[in-house]
Amino acid sequence: MLAALCRRSARQFLRLNIQVPSTRTLATGTGTGTGIFTSTWGRATRQQTQSPVSVLSRVSALRYRFSSTSVLANASAEPSSKSSDTSTKAGDAPILPPPSVGRWLLLSSTLVFAVIVVGGVTRLTESGLSITEWRPITGVLPPLTHDEWLEEFEKYKATPEFKLLNHSISLSDFKSIFFWEWGHRVLGRVIGLTFVFPLAYFAYKRAIPKRLTWSLTGLALLIGAQGALGWYMVKSGLEDEIMTTPGAVPRVSQYRLAAHLGTAFLLYVGMFWHGMAIIKDWKYAQGKTWSGLTANAKGMCENVSKVLGDPKVRGFKRLAWGLTGLVFLTALSGAFVAGLDAGLLYNEFPLMGGRLAPPMDELFSTSYAKNLDKSDTWWRNILENPTTVQFDHRVLAITTYTTTLLLWLRSRSPQMRAVLPPLTRLATTAAFAMANVQVLLGISTLLYLVPVPLAASHQAGSVALLTAMVHLLITLRRPGAAAKYWRQLKLRSAQGAKLGGSAGQQ
Repeated sequence: MLAALCRRSARQFLRLNIQVPSTRTLATGTGTGTGIFTSTWGRATRQQTQSPVSVLSRVSALRYRFSSTSVLANASAEPSSKSSDTSTKAGDAPILPPPSVGRWLLLSSTLVFAVIVVGGVTRLTESGLSITEWRPITGVLPPLTHDEWLEEFEKYKATPEFKLLNHSISLSDFKSIFFWEWGHRVLGRVIGLTFVFPLAYFAYKRAIPKRLTWSLTGLALLIGAQGALGWYMVKSGLEDEIMTTPGAVPRVSQYRLAAHLGTAFLLYVGMFWHGMAIIKDWKYAQGKTWSGLTANAKGMCENVSKVLGDPKVRGFKRLAWGLTGLVFLTALSGAFVAGLDAGLLYNEFPLMGGRLAPPMDELFSTSYAKNLDKSDTWWRNILENPTTVQFDHRVLAITTYTTTLLLWLRSRSPQMRAVLPPLTRLATTAAFAMANVQVLLGISTLLYLVPVPLAASHQAGSVALLTAMVHLLITLRRPGAAAKYWRQLKLRSAQGAKLGGSAGQQ
């Protein structure tokens, strides 16, 4: 009787078709019914002569073997380090990075956010040219003695900025601007250390998949390049030819400033995107919802694919991507405004000198052309004429705000409310709210002649608006293959444990 009961339980367990699925199986939602559990149970049921105790031991062994694959049952476990021993084929189970990786990336992005703000204050206080050398190692320590401060001050006295603008500052004033630039550089070094060493550790522990490892390695290299680019930017403001150029002002090249700021934005977005994606995938693998979506009759995976695959949602996502690019471009144009001190012109809004736009001969002055045939007039004015640069920034800012408003209105329409994930609608509202704040900060900065607190807040607002747009895109992102794999495995493990418990009660 006991042997018959065990065989019946085995047949019921087989109908569940529990196996460690491949990534392709999870993606298609199909299964063949073959695997380690099917083949083992086939051998168990064919051996009719074995004792009931032997059959029960096989049932217990199989249940233990399956439960060992459900690494996600414990949030502290790392599936990447255990799944390789339990999958049907070597390397069949994809690596799902633990949330600690995501938190580390979000911390790194926060530090990049901070260094962008500190860099803005450094520029606004005209402190960026106070350190005349680039010493990546020995430059960590500031001058410690009075003689060292005097030596550093003498180096600054040889710069065009001191000779043309700051020839009357004292040693105490010099220390003030020195520490802003020094703090900016030290914070950049801290970012490099807090990124490279954890990356090496996680890669050594195989906590991140190979593709992500290469992406993060690229970000690490970009951090190093960013340091060199920062010095390349500062060097442009220390050149002696500024002294011989009529009307020249000691400041860094607006081209190099825009490249430096743009690289910082790319670093920030890369860290923030990967960090949020990892945490979101982990929660999904644990059985949580995706962007606020609930499961339909066929399950959560089916509903997520259906919603995110809807043509209206895909169109909304394309608009969001375009708007994110527009936010990035507007922020870069702000770097040209800062590099040319264009914010000190036309301190009124929405008019410029009582007109919607300055005269064409002022916007495209031939005095900025360097070619004999004046063929470079248009692009040099766009990038080097302070009046044109400010006008361009205004146009881009108004276009960005209008597009954000239209995207928000579209998300509120009945057609889109019926298909958009709840978190996407919330993220769109947050992005529109941040756009309003950023517009107010920009107008206030212009009207009050670029005070440091307002201007620094405006630069921070550009990063915050970019963050809101990236978060909006993340809500429209599909779950990763590893997240879907481990979610399916966790669900099947729970079903197997439930069925095994029912069989034990019988």
